[in-house]
Amino acid sequence: MPRVYITGLGFVTCIGNDAATVAGNLRALRHGIELFPPFQKPEIMCKVAGTIKGFFTDSVDPEDWTFPSTYAIKRETIRSMAPHGLFAHCAFLQAVADARLGEGDISNRGTGLFAASGGSPMLTYFHHDRLHKLGPARSSPLGIVASIVGTLNFNLVAAFRIQGASCGFSSACASSAHAIAYAFEEISLGRQKRMFVVGGEDGNRDAILPFAGMRTLSLQTDPELASRPFDVARDGFVGTGGGGVVVLESEEEVARRGVAPYCELVGWGQASDGYNVAISHPDGAGSRLAMENALAAARIAPGEVDYVNAHATSTLIGDISEARALEAVFGGSGARPAISSTKALTGHGLSLAGVMEVAFCALAMREGFTPGSAHISKLDPACEGLNILRSTRPAAPRVVLKNSSGFGGANVALLLRAT
Repeated sequence: MPRVYITGLGFVTCIGNDAATVAGNLRALRHGIELFPPFQKPEIMCKVAGTIKGFFTDSVDPEDWTFPSTYAIKRETIRSMAPHGLFAHCAFLQAVADARLGEGDISNRGTGLFAASGGSPMLTYFHHDRLHKLGPARSSPLGIVASIVGTLNFNLVAAFRIQGASCGFSSACASSAHAIAYAFEEISLGRQKRMFVVGGEDGNRDAILPFAGMRTLSLQTDPELASRPFDVARDGFVGTGGGGVVVLESEEEVARRGVAPYCELVGWGQASDGYNVAISHPDGAGSRLAMENALAAARIAPGEVDYVNAHATSTLIGDISEARALEAVFGGSGARPAISSTKALTGHGLSLAGVMEVAFCALAMREGFTPGSAHISKLDPACEGLNILRSTRPAAPRVVLKNSSGFGGANVALLLRAT
């Protein structure tokens, strides 16, 4: 079966909008969390978010949006986008340049695109409200494709003339990890030679605030304390948005084009908790099985994994669930991989998280470091048996396991290996 490699990355994130900035902030453990102006009202209990810098997308009219002048995007292209569509489009252009792809490499039958996003709650509300108040004749003909789940793949496939496989994934916070996994399948089964995998979230008030109703957002007012996975005093996650892109290519394409890949994607696994619609299994049953399935599929022993980029979002239940799953997978064999959650720096990107964090791992593998888990003042006693990395290690991991989990107990584990 063809081997699969990561050859390009693109970032629009709260810790940077290009690979060099992201790598520097990951290495230095500099976060991108700030007091979020839309949350500074007495009736809103959460106050912080991982903010995207250099973009203005608060308006429901894309004509009002601004973005860095380095990106040349036609206004007729932007008209059908959600805010996260703009973020992802810019990250896509970065990834194309990073992978050294020409127009013929992008638009052909052997190149596809899988995407993940939660849609745009802001635009969904706006367009429905306008429909009800003014009637369908006064509604935007682009309102649906700009707002619903799938807006990301609709827009990117059209903008970049993708001819191969295309699909949108919806498994909540596991969505873009699922997209990477099935893109791997497309290439390893010989159906496609190249896949773009894209994730995006608006990261604005309407995208983040509903989680306050679930009592899952941090109530901290200090950005330094708000996102602290594995810490005993964690009190919820911090929302963020942005766009992330990874380019996957077959071994044959890598050789033909003469490019140096970031790393190899060697396998994946998935499993479900079968437990609760919103709460992780207390023993991490689904996460454990997903990791075991990934290791078996890739024929990698637990002792070969030297870094785990955890899903850990900084919630009370979720972090412990994953910690127990990690102990079950690695503890019995005596393996002690370094473990960290980069969500301490970014907050939780929801459906974007999987692809964003895989890109973080690939970048760290090339740049020669292993990011630590920031903001831990006192480790939760339930995590004491794990090798939680609290500072950056100045050495690249050779084998990385990336966990993602979503509502309904959907769990995905992805395995990367240095080339």
